[in-house]
Amino acid sequence: MFSSVYQSGVLSLLSSVGSEPLQLWGKQVRNGHIKRIIDDEIESVVLEIAGLDIRSTYIVCPADASVNLGIKLPLIVLLVKNLGKDFSLEVETIDASKAVRRFRWSTFQEKPRQTTIICTMPMRLSIGWNFLQINLADISRKLYSQPYRETRRIMIHPNCRIRRIFFADRIYAEEDLPREFRLISKRFPLSVNSETVQSRETE
Repeated sequence: MFSSVYQSGVLSLLSSVGSEPLQLWGKQVRNGHIKRIIDDEIESVVLEIAGLDIRSTYIVCPADASVNLGIKLPLIVLLVKNLGKDFSLEVETIDASKAVRRFRWSTFQEKPRQTTIICTMPMRLSIGWNFLQINLADISRKLYSQPYRETRRIMIHPNCRIRRIFFADRIYAEEDLPREFRLISKRFPLSVNSETVQSRETE
C-alpha cells in the first residue's frame, strides 16, 4: 500500500477532521457505532468507536486483509481519548526474519503474554486525551530479538475517540509536530504516554 512511497518525517493514516477519515480503512459494526461527533473537551470533530463487544466492532487498515500496509516508519502515534471503558488496539508487523508478529494492547489486560506470533500487553491511559506513542522497532528488538522492518496492518477496537493516527520516524514532542498533527486544547492538558507504554511492553 505504501511500500513504493518515500517515507520520512510523519505519515498520516487517519484524520477525524478530513472529508473522508476512513478512506483507507475498513470497518465492522455490531452492537455499537463508528461515527464522527463533536468532543466537548477539544471542541472539534473526532471519530468515536464504541461497542458492547470489542471483538465485533472495529476499524482496520488496510481494508483488504491480503494487502500489506508497507509502512517502514518505526513509531505509531495515536491522539486518542480514554472513555473509561475497555479499549484495544492491534498492530501487525514484519521483522527482519520475515516473520509476521502481532502486538495487541488492551486496557483490561493485567499481564503480558507472548508466543512466537502474538504478544498481548496491558495498556494504561490517562483519563481524557492521550498522545500515545508506541515504538515498534524497540518492541520488536526487545521481545523477538529481531529488527523491525514494516507495519502490515492496524486494527482499532472500542471504546475510544480518535483525532489522528500517524506514523513517525522518531519520537516527537507535540510542539515539534506540524499544527495539524497536534491536539490543541487550552482548557485541558494533554497526557503524553510514550515512556509508560514502552516500559510496560517489556516487562
